[in-house]
Amino acid sequence: MSQNTDGDTHVFRALRVLSGVAAHLSAFSLTVYMIFVSQPGATLFSWHPFLMTLAFSFLMTEAILVFSPDSSLLRSFSRRARVQVHWVLQLLCVVCSLLGLGIIYSNKVLQGKPHFSTWHGLLGVLTVLWTLLQSVGGVTLLYPKLVQRWNLATRKLYHATAGLIGYLLGCGSLLLGMCSLWFGASVTGLSWYLCVLCPVLTGLVIMNQVSNAYLYRKRSQS
Repeated sequence: MSQNTDGDTHVFRALRVLSGVAAHLSAFSLTVYMIFVSQPGATLFSWHPFLMTLAFSFLMTEAILVFSPDSSLLRSFSRRARVQVHWVLQLLCVVCSLLGLGIIYSNKVLQGKPHFSTWHGLLGVLTVLWTLLQSVGGVTLLYPKLVQRWNLATRKLYHATAGLIGYLLGCGSLLLGMCSLWFGASVTGLSWYLCVLCPVLTGLVIMNQVSNAYLYRKRSQS
C-alpha cells in the first residue's frame, strides 16, 4: 500500500513538473511569437498586443511561477529573494499593461473609434485595473503595519486569491484578443489554435499551483 502511495506521489510530482515546464515554454513562446505577428513599432497599434502579451502571458506567469515548489526557476533562492523577483516582475507587468492600455486608447482617439465597445476591450480594462489594485494591495504584505485589521496569513490568502482572479482575467483578455478581427487575419490555421492553447494551459497550471498552496490547504485546516 505504501509503495503504491509513494509511486502515485512521484507520478503526480512528475506531472506537476512537466506542466510547469510547459507553462514556462508556453508563456515565453507566445510572447516571442507575438513579436513576430505584431511587429512592435510598425504602427502605434502594434505595441498594444505585444505589451499586453508581455504583461499577462510572460511577466505575470513568471511572477507567480517563481513560487512554484515544482517548476520555479529560482527554487534554490531564498524565500525573500523570490519575493523580490516576484515584485519586480509584477511591477513590470503593471507598467506594460498600463502602457498597452494607454496606447490602444490613443490609437482609438486618432482613428475616431469608440472606446471599450467590445468584450475584449471591457475585460481588458477591468483586468488592468484589477492588476493595479491587486499590486497596491500586495504592498500590505511588504509593510504589514499599514493594515492591521487582518493577520498576515489571512492577507496572504486574500492576495493569492485576488491574484489568481487577476491572472485568469488576463488569460481571458488574451483569449478574447485572439478572437479579434486583427488577430484572426494575422494568425490562421494550426498557429491560431496553438496560440489559444497557451493561455489555457498556463491558466490551468497557475490555478492548480495557487489552489494547492493556499485554497485547499486553508480548507483542510478549517
